[in-house]
Amino acid sequence: MVEIVEGCRLPVLRKNQEHEDEWPLAEILSVKEVSSRKLYYVHYIDFNKRLDEWVTGDRLDMKKLQFPKKEAKTPTKNGLSGSRPSSPEREVVRVCYSTKYLSKNPKHCNNTVGFGINGTARRLVPSQPGRKRKANCGGAEEDSQDSSDGIPTAPRMTGSLVSDRSHDDIVTRMKNIECIELGRHRLKPWYFSPYPQELTTLPILYLCEFCLKYLKSLKCLQRHLTKCNLRHPPGNEIYRKGTISFFEIDGRKNKMYSQNLCLLAKCFLDHKTLYYDTDPFLFYVMTEYDSKGFHIVGYFSKEKESTEDYNVACILTLPPYQRRGYGKLLIEFSYELSKVEGKTGTPEKPLSDLGLLSYRSYWSQTILEILMDLKPDNGERPQITINEISEITSVKKEDVISTLQYLNLINYYKGQYILTLSEDIVDGHERAMQKRHLRIDPKCLHFTPKDWSKRGKW
Repeated sequence: MVEIVEGCRLPVLRKNQEHEDEWPLAEILSVKEVSSRKLYYVHYIDFNKRLDEWVTGDRLDMKKLQFPKKEAKTPTKNGLSGSRPSSPEREVVRVCYSTKYLSKNPKHCNNTVGFGINGTARRLVPSQPGRKRKANCGGAEEDSQDSSDGIPTAPRMTGSLVSDRSHDDIVTRMKNIECIELGRHRLKPWYFSPYPQELTTLPILYLCEFCLKYLKSLKCLQRHLTKCNLRHPPGNEIYRKGTISFFEIDGRKNKMYSQNLCLLAKCFLDHKTLYYDTDPFLFYVMTEYDSKGFHIVGYFSKEKESTEDYNVACILTLPPYQRRGYGKLLIEFSYELSKVEGKTGTPEKPLSDLGLLSYRSYWSQTILEILMDLKPDNGERPQITINEISEITSVKKEDVISTLQYLNLINYYKGQYILTLSEDIVDGHERAMQKRHLRIDPKCLHFTPKDWSKRGKW
């Protein structure tokens, strides 16, 4: 009988989203024996690592087994590309509405808007209605983004969390925690997280939902809860509206909580690197309040000082709260902080697949909201620049331009860049906004930015 070893590839039976059988190609990462039965840890090629799992031998297609090939090692390039789509610099962009849309909304008849991407507003001649474009203004509410894979031998002095993938090994490629109990929720981790080795063999890892301390048994958790006085995250509550609150936590002053938060987040984040040195970061934790306390929903972290204009380092909505609008609420809150700081910001790259979906959706809705609300000024066509959109939203100029390109709104017409707002785009935007019930109220934000450059070592 042929023996399957690590590195082999073969089709493996799994259920797809429609609960239908499929046989994608997978790589064997590890083999173990439990109760005289072999189990295989598989990674599905071209699928996200969160789908990796232990499977039994009856799910393997042995007829198509591929043994690992011996290849010469080539040096890997450190770092990931953070390039953005090329931008139409120093060009004019015009906004056009479809004829059908204008007939229903006559207030926009004079709303051909000039965008001087170099920051200057220009008067434009009305353009011909553009062809319809497929609406793609986003309702994707997948929320998750990053934190990640290795622990340094010495603390770093910058806040970057970009992962160096060259340090990946077979251990960090495999999920090591079976299940986490956090308050009333049980969570199935997606990725590796560097919890202590002795905890990785437990069927359930118990976490205090208020201080995030990890414990090995329910009895230990119950004993801990009699001593733990926290009923909300440590730090300052800087926002509250209804049952939603945000707490600002200093990674230096609340090091243990911040490290526990990073360990929990790493179970669901894969694209950046996790450090125990939390000093350079602030953590903004979103909670939902009930009679028992403030329950963590999600969080984002940001550097105290960012030379790259990053307003988010890692961002995560916990799985029980995903697809409910909390991801966009976290993103919106990060930009509200940037508005108070008087800066434009952008999330640290690379974004995870789900993080990119949420950010694209947020940017699309935010920019289209501005374009749709433009009104004529004393009968004159309104004028606005890309820079002005950036200043209003605190979204970095490059993200504004890349979003317009992603939506296929930018076209080159008679020597100028124009934006064509078709009926599909407008209708899609209006439908998405009707579903977006959770919004940040700036009046409920009590936040004073600090100048960290004058505070020595934070």
